[in-house]
Amino acid sequence: MSSSTLHPMLNVAIRAARAAGAIINRAALDVEAVRISQKQVNDFVTEVDHASEAAIIETLLTAYPQHAIHAEESGRTHGNQTSDHIWIIDPLDGTTNFIHGFPVYCVSIALSVRGRIEQAVVYDPTRNDLFTATRGRGAYLNERRIRVSKRTQLNQSLIATGFPFRKGDDFPTYLKMMSDVMQRTAGLRRPGAAALDLAYVAAGYTDGYFETGLKPWDVAAGSLLVTEAGGLIGNFTGEAEFIEQQECLAANPRIYGHLVGLLRKYSKFNAASLPAGTPSEPAASDTEEPSEGADQA
Repeated sequence: MSSSTLHPMLNVAIRAARAAGAIINRAALDVEAVRISQKQVNDFVTEVDHASEAAIIETLLTAYPQHAIHAEESGRTHGNQTSDHIWIIDPLDGTTNFIHGFPVYCVSIALSVRGRIEQAVVYDPTRNDLFTATRGRGAYLNERRIRVSKRTQLNQSLIATGFPFRKGDDFPTYLKMMSDVMQRTAGLRRPGAAALDLAYVAAGYTDGYFETGLKPWDVAAGSLLVTEAGGLIGNFTGEAEFIEQQECLAANPRIYGHLVGLLRKYSKFNAASLPAGTPSEPAASDTEEPSEGADQA
């Protein structure tokens, strides 16, 4: 799709993402000179995050001054917070990778309209890869239509994940999840940038992805890429309302069903929905089809 055929708001988001990417690429030439601070243990922010976010917000609000902003670093301090149009921004997803010179990070921008993600951009400045989607119009990588993979067997699938890294994260439970998935798949990968992980599911580079502890700016844009590429996304029980739940599972439709079967028992929403005394075992086998409605994120 050429820029002339894209939705105007998507065009503005692309312009914002590329502006941020230029800032990130310049800083990457001398990453050791970048000033770094720590928000909490193992959770870093750099001057590049702040400069990237400022460039994105300026571009978006210049075009749409009445829209709201929900950004990772500045929160909800910009724009008109009563607007139905909310830009959800991660200016540098994969900051830890960036400060080590590990070239897996991206810019993520999504537009939510009355609670639904309508536009999405995930931009990888190291490869100049631009993933875009408009609701109802498909997902694209550099103007080429993308689709989720066609694999149907979990033992042939490559699955991405993210490791817990914050103080208080439930490491023992994650290790059990990882063990369950690793023993049943062709491989497990941890690239370190959730928005790019979701974009890779959309492009068919991986067959599925799961992670806990994510924020809306980590998953908003990627969620639309996945569904517009024919995939499913939800929480570990397969329910679609996941963006605020810090529990994300995405895959092609058949692999999604398999992963729900494996991961449902680890969902914080599974036990809460069961009558008292009911064991919280997975209700799905490795051959279960995905839940209805799980692509409505």
